[in-house]
Amino acid sequence: MTMGIIELQKIRDPYIKLQKIFQRILSLIDEFHPDELAIESPFYGKNVQSMLKLGRAQGVAISAALYRDIPIFEYAPRKIKLSITGQGNASKEQVAAMLVSLLQVPDLPDLPDATDGLAAAICHYFQDHLPASENAFKSWKDFINKNPGRVENR
Repeated sequence: MTMGIIELQKIRDPYIKLQKIFQRILSLIDEFHPDELAIESPFYGKNVQSMLKLGRAQGVAISAALYRDIPIFEYAPRKIKLSITGQGNASKEQVAAMLVSLLQVPDLPDLPDATDGLAAAICHYFQDHLPASENAFKSWKDFINKNPGRVENR
């Protein structure tokens, strides 16, 4: 598994930052040849400037995928958290811990933004690969209660 973040703190020009995001996304697409892009939809926050910057960055990432004819799937932060942890208001730490468990890896890098990206990808995978009856469960707890023989207690 490969995951990481794009370091942009040293770049002052906001348009060069967007260019770097676009170029890096294209290079990742060319390296890994994904079939689809799952991305977290913009969320509402109190800082308008931060939201504007995030929206631009997301738009550039989406544009890079579209440039390579890759379909885009957006998921609300609450939907991602719900699909990973069973709780729509889960913390980043809870999401990371569940990803470690789901993927059966010893640990994930301490990169919250990268973990968010991984969570969006896993959420998208669940939407496409779980039978319709399983998609109807309200939470992981609901799934466990209705499938006691399929879940191992840890």
